[in-house]
Amino acid sequence: MTATQVSAQELFRAAYENRYTWEKNFPGYTADVTYKQDEQVFTGKIRVNANLKAEVFEVEDEEAKQFINNQAWEIAIHRIRRSFEETHGANTFRYGATDETGAVEILLGGKSEGDRYKVRNNEVSHVHRHIHNVVVTIDTFSSHDTGEGYLSHQYDSVYHDPKTGEQKGGRSEFTDEYEKVGNYFILNRREIRTETEGKTSIQEIIFSNIQLLEPIAA
Repeated sequence: MTATQVSAQELFRAAYENRYTWEKNFPGYTADVTYKQDEQVFTGKIRVNANLKAEVFEVEDEEAKQFINNQAWEIAIHRIRRSFEETHGANTFRYGATDETGAVEILLGGKSEGDRYKVRNNEVSHVHRHIHNVVVTIDTFSSHDTGEGYLSHQYDSVYHDPKTGEQKGGRSEFTDEYEKVGNYFILNRREIRTETEGKTSIQEIIFSNIQLLEPIAA
C-alpha cells in the first residue's frame, strides 16, 4: 500500500485500525504497583475497572498517588476501541510531505483542523494535536507487534502553547513494556525521562502481579 495508490483517509484509517486496543468486553484488572521517582520509591495497588476507571490503594503520598492514577487512566484510555467514524468522522484528510524515513504526512481539516500525523509501515509514527489549549507532539521510534495491532514502545512528547509556540515543560522520553495477561496485552513497565532546562528527571512505574477481574455477568 503506497500513498499513490490510496487516499490520505484510507492510508490513515488503515494505521488507525492497526493500533492495538481492548475489545468492549475487557473486564479490567488489578496489579501491584511500584513507582520510582529519582531516589524515592512508592508501592501500592491499583484496580482498573471494566469502565476503565482507575483506583489506587495503599499509597499515602498524594502526589505519587495522583501520578499513578493518571498513568493507569492514560494507559487504559488509549486501549479503548472506537471506530474510525466515531473518532474521525467529522475530519477531512489530505497528504502532506514525505520525510526522509518514508513517513507520509497526513493533514487534517474539519473538526480537527490544524492537527497532523505521519504514517509509516501502517503505523502512526508522529502525532501533532491540539488538546485542551495545548499542542502535543509525539514521535514514536519503535513499537511492539502484538499480532493484533501495534503498541508504541519508545516515543517522546513535548507540549507547546498553541498561540505563541512556546514550549511548556520539558521534553519527555517514554519506554513502555507489555505482558500478555489472559487474552490482553497490559503495560507492566513505563520509564519516563524528562529533560527540563538541562536537568533530567527519571520516573519509573512497574505493574506486577497483574490479574484480570472476573467479567460482570450480563
